Amino acid sequence: MNGVRIDKWLWAARFFKTRALASKACELGRVQSNGVLAKAAREVRVGDILQVRNEAGDFVIEVLTLSEVRGPAAVAQALYRETEESKQARAKAAEERKAMFASAPAPSRRPTKRDRRLIHKFSGE
Repeated sequence: MNGVRIDKWLWAARFFKTRALASKACELGRVQSNGVLAKAAREVRVGDILQVRNEAGDFVIEVLTLSEVRGPAAVAQALYRETEESKQARAKAAEERKAMFASAPAPSRRPTKRDRRLIHKFSGE
């Protein structure tokens, strides 16, 4: 096997839950292959550098092996290697999110019916 469609590979490597989500991410420009925006039908090969942006964060990975079949998580993690810069950037972003939520105090009680009405009125619902 010389190449695999990038949407199939991203699904098999468990970056996206469905192949449709993987192809949608390609359409929206959230996947780059060797610095070029990748369409869903683009072939990925061993040694390619992919930049993937999903809800878990931004990943910069190197393709180690190819697969069209989605398997267990341990097998999926063996398909690629994440760069050290990518790991550090994701750790830093996670720490910033954690610090942001830590600064906002948790409410002391649940909102009353009146509070909920005010919240809905304020948010425009």
